[in-house]
Amino acid sequence: MKTLRERWGIKSNFQILIIFVVFGITGTTSAFISGPLTEIVIGQESNIHWLLKIIIRVLILTPIYQILLLLFGYIFCQYKFFFQFVKKFLKILGLGFLFRN
Repeated sequence: MKTLRERWGIKSNFQILIIFVVFGITGTTSAFISGPLTEIVIGQESNIHWLLKIIIRVLILTPIYQILLLLFGYIFCQYKFFFQFVKKFLKILGLGFLFRN
């Protein structure tokens, strides 16, 4: 736990617990939401190849996950941590220009 605290700049083990809870809730919620949204986008009776369905679902899931991460981070008073996390992820995707001053 000490390594995570140092790496993430966190002060307590309780804060790590809250962060893990937020990750868990966010993952579950985004997976739950992305299924129906994928069906809405491609239609329930579509004959799209399974691989294309998975790609579409991932494309839908990614922004939903980031938004929910910020939302649940805010609810659990960890917005600052998760904002930095999302910002780092978007920089990896090449969208870092969204955060330049």
